[in-house]
Amino acid sequence: MEVVILNGSKQIARLAADAVGDLLRSKPDAVLGLATGSSPLPVYDELAARHERDGLDFSRASGFALDEYVGLPPGHPESYREVVRREFTNRVNIRPENVHGPDGAAADIPAACRAYEEAIAAAGGVDLQILGVGTDGHIAFNEPGSSFASRTRIKSLIEQTRRDNARFFPNLADVPHHVLTQGLGTIMEARHVILLATGAQKAQAVREFVEGPVAAICPASILQFHPHATVLLDEAAASALKLADFYRHTYDNKPAWQGI
Repeated sequence: MEVVILNGSKQIARLAADAVGDLLRSKPDAVLGLATGSSPLPVYDELAARHERDGLDFSRASGFALDEYVGLPPGHPESYREVVRREFTNRVNIRPENVHGPDGAAADIPAACRAYEEAIAAAGGVDLQILGVGTDGHIAFNEPGSSFASRTRIKSLIEQTRRDNARFFPNLADVPHHVLTQGLGTIMEARHVILLATGAQKAQAVREFVEGPVAAICPASILQFHPHATVLLDEAAASALKLADFYRHTYDNKPAWQGI
């Protein structure tokens, strides 16, 4: 796991966008894993700007969303399919038919989850997965206690996550109780994972998953086992790390040929 501490969300967005751009230039048909929430938004803004300004080409790429609410009607503005479309894919030249998400409105939820896993596998797997992290250490909607071997499935949200997400809805009562989410086992199969975290409210979760034990109570801690995981933090999110100075020194002296 590489931990990179930067001055703010703009620097984080630029570095994450560099990784996506390098990938697309070397593999134009790359498969991107797309997260929602607040953390990836500056990255999507930067990628859209590079598409508009520099011609960064997504025409052969495909994308798979991490998760989706269960029970929201089609076209609901806070469904993750709509959020991904509004915040990112409508702003670049990725083909709409190449953007996929789990079907939270399916009549047969287990079958829809199996189909989603099969679609990811048929695409060749995710090349680069963008992640955020919750204040309780969840990634995607794998809440504390999730199996490290889990695949795409339905999950119940804990109340803290519902309260965290209530800012996107008129009130807490409108936040669904259930979601479909890629599992931790699914996420770990991505060839490169970039996790973004900003703000002091994430500092405890960051400390636990970066420097704490690998344990189901902190789902993001599984990334300690990933062969290519990059954690991009601002100073506030990194404020509780014991080895913060070491991470800064390592990044400042990183050979250019290693890339991100």
